[in-house]
Amino acid sequence: MKFDTKPLSAGLHFVSTPIGSARDMTLRGLDVLAGAALIAAEDTRTARKLMDIHGVALDGRAVIAYHDHSGPGARTRIVDAIQKGQAVAYVSEAGTPLVADPGFVLGRAVIEAGLPVFAAPGASAVLAALTVSGLPTDRFAFVGFLPTTTSQRHTAIAELRDLGMTLVFYESPKRVSEMLSDLGQVLGGARPAVVCRELTKRFEEVTRGPLAELCEIFADRPVKGEIVVLVGPAGKTEVTDGDVQAALEVAMKKERVKDAATMVSGALGLPRRQVYQMALEMAKADKDVT
Repeated sequence: MKFDTKPLSAGLHFVSTPIGSARDMTLRGLDVLAGAALIAAEDTRTARKLMDIHGVALDGRAVIAYHDHSGPGARTRIVDAIQKGQAVAYVSEAGTPLVADPGFVLGRAVIEAGLPVFAAPGASAVLAALTVSGLPTDRFAFVGFLPTTTSQRHTAIAELRDLGMTLVFYESPKRVSEMLSDLGQVLGGARPAVVCRELTKRFEEVTRGPLAELCEIFADRPVKGEIVVLVGPAGKTEVTDGDVQAALEVAMKKERVKDAATMVSGALGLPRRQVYQMALEMAKADKDVT
């Protein structure tokens, strides 16, 4: 393959890489990898393999590691190279750098040094999932990974409940069942949702349905691969006292009164004080009965 021989502008070039199929690499991305004086990568082995697949020769150029645990020394080396007039390419292990991948601190350091930053766009699990989901895409919120503890996860989901846009999450295959259960509890089992697994790869799978149905499908199922979960936007609903009481009954089985009230008030979009008062009354009534 012939690459564009036009010299690259000095600066940091963020290059998107395939999330599955190597053929999803863009021609411009290959031009940048072929023309950069220095290549930085989240995983140098993955970067070298991708370049080998597409016939991009290193010709003595360095490929250095840069990831979430890299210190200021690695950033200084990259900034210094750009200040000397060099083009530096940065690639994450897969997808678009900075989108739930390293690169933010590096990009900010380059910008603060008054140096240019460029993007060679391409593959992104977020956009691929939105494309195949069948959910509205005119407005969406990328949430990334939710907290790992149940109470923190419930609180985070509750804050998103009334957003009138599609929600996009990343999740570990080991936690997807638990996550779907939490989404159903807080957002309601009727909300439309999609689980995308191994997008663009050989065993790509897209499962659509209400959250309650997806909870059943993934309840006892071993899951492998990269996961993207999408939830449709909130609709306008009228909340009754019965709805609040029912939600509190479920939440108070697992949470303290205070935490249950916080979770339910966020989930139903109601003032916390109102829900907390109802939770206290329910707890007192239950105590009196027992």
